[in-house]
Amino acid sequence: MSNDSSELILHHYPQSPFSEKTRLILGHKRLEWRSVIIPVMMPKPDLLPLTGGYRKTPVLQVGADIYCDSALIASVLEQRAPEPSIHPAESAGAAQLMAQWADTTLFWTVVPYTIQPAGLAAIFAGAPSEVIKAFGEDRAALTSGLHWPTVTDATAQLHTHLGWLEQRLADGRAFLGGTQVSIADFSVAHCIWFVKSAPPVVAILDAYPRLLAWHARVLAIGQGHPRELGSGEALAVAASAKGHAPSRVEFGLGFDAGEQVTVSATDYGQDPVTGRLVGLTRERVTLERRDDRAGLVHVHFPRLGFRITRGAGT
Repeated sequence: MSNDSSELILHHYPQSPFSEKTRLILGHKRLEWRSVIIPVMMPKPDLLPLTGGYRKTPVLQVGADIYCDSALIASVLEQRAPEPSIHPAESAGAAQLMAQWADTTLFWTVVPYTIQPAGLAAIFAGAPSEVIKAFGEDRAALTSGLHWPTVTDATAQLHTHLGWLEQRLADGRAFLGGTQVSIADFSVAHCIWFVKSAPPVVAILDAYPRLLAWHARVLAIGQGHPRELGSGEALAVAASAKGHAPSRVEFGLGFDAGEQVTVSATDYGQDPVTGRLVGLTRERVTLERRDDRAGLVHVHFPRLGFRITRGAGT
């Protein structure tokens, strides 16, 4: 078992769209990483000790530092390997805006379109009916409170979004921001990848040839250099790690260092994570937690898409 606390450990599963986004960024940066395959649905007995309750996928682990949400993971990977960048100067700012749109608006149009009955049956081809039922119940709990478009509405909306992207590529540019790949490409790519995972519904893409060619270019980047790691081994890496990434609570952001706070997502998967506040900036919040199996961990979240409350929360 490797016990290198500086290794990048990605907790993911093959069918996860946001994991695909992260795997492509790892490939772009030509990074070596350890691959921990986690369950598609709850329970996730070896993940929750690391995250404190956060159950969404993927999660990046570096020693006893646990990074939640693919947007934050992308920032961590950019710091880890600044070149080649996912924020090239030619698309700075605009790429981040497009990525945020893709991870929210586009993604929640793609999902109901793709998992319409024919698509869902293809994704779970050969799976027992009880597995499909359990998955549906799990995702219903995960997305409770979200108002999804109907399949009819999602189809119309997806055509609109795909048309915008096709127009973006109409001048012959290689990538969405221009000549260089950026965070926008990886965020849009995982949405298109998810549609393509369900052959019965993939024909919607046929009307957008430039987009299909662009997607092939992005996928050709690859996924870096993964090596398998057991989930129990990942827990041992956290428990034996010495120290954490530097963090501090900046003044004037509404909370004090050492406070007991709860962090939860504002869209879906709102499982609360409670801990001692050890890091707070306009971009990131960090909680310190102790777990019998994982040891003393720092769990990091982005500020976008998450809320902080005092105390244990609900």
